[in-house]
Amino acid sequence: MREKIELEVEGMGCEGCVAAVETALRSVPNVRAVTVDLKAGRAEVEHEGAELAALLRAVEKAGYQARPVRAAR
Repeated sequence: MREKIELEVEGMGCEGCVAAVETALRSVPNVRAVTVDLKAGRAEVEHEGAELAALLRAVEKAGYQARPVRAAR
């Protein structure tokens, strides 16, 4: 079953940052789709069983900070 996680991402300042966060999140196993909103500082991740900790680590490894906003189904 597909689920969505919304993350607040800190440190993004340009479209290059958006691309880096998208790439990082898409590299996590079981991620199906990623949408990053630079203006809002948020990323929405559609997944099938991806671990939140893995998503947060991927964003951190890309040079940004993230935390969950809410989980929605």
